[in-house]
Amino acid sequence: MDKIELQVLGISTTTGTPTTFALILREIGGNRSIPIIIDAFGAQSIAFEIEKSVTPRPMTHDIMKTLIYSANMTLTEILISDVRDSTYFARMIFADDDIEIDCRPSDAIALALRCDAPIYTYSHILDEIGMFATMDNERNNDNDASHHTRGRTRLEQLQNQLDRAVRNENYEDAAKIRDQIKEITDSN
Repeated sequence: MDKIELQVLGISTTTGTPTTFALILREIGGNRSIPIIIDAFGAQSIAFEIEKSVTPRPMTHDIMKTLIYSANMTLTEILISDVRDSTYFARMIFADDDIEIDCRPSDAIALALRCDAPIYTYSHILDEIGMFATMDNERNNDNDASHHTRGRTRLEQLQNQLDRAVRNENYEDAAKIRDQIKEITDSN
């Protein structure tokens, strides 16, 4: 199955309940987005990482990141793997021993942001439920300074992944990441 990379576009409140939020993911290089309804804890954890807020004590996802790194594991990617009855399912995929862990998308994305791991979904999921942005939204995003920041952030994420792969002596992954960095820098 074809996978499509997503980026976190933002979090917004929902009209239903004050304790639910919509996490908006958008395909990189495209104009489809996916809204995922998440709870307040997940929204807070994702928002803190997006805004680079510092908390006096580590949050649960910060502790999970520390455990992952302490075990010398590499979170390779997050995969939004299925949608059933408006419920999204995700998997955290690790390079080490082909470990895959089923989890809530909000938890997976909170960790992906902390571990600089890419977020993917299958193309058929985007085909089914992806919402298209309007042309006005496209123009606004192209003129938005944060749009250009996201491009740099992806390069920074890849550089962090490369550094971690080399540190862990995972040279096969390091070569793949190096090639991705080269594609990005050559296209600029």
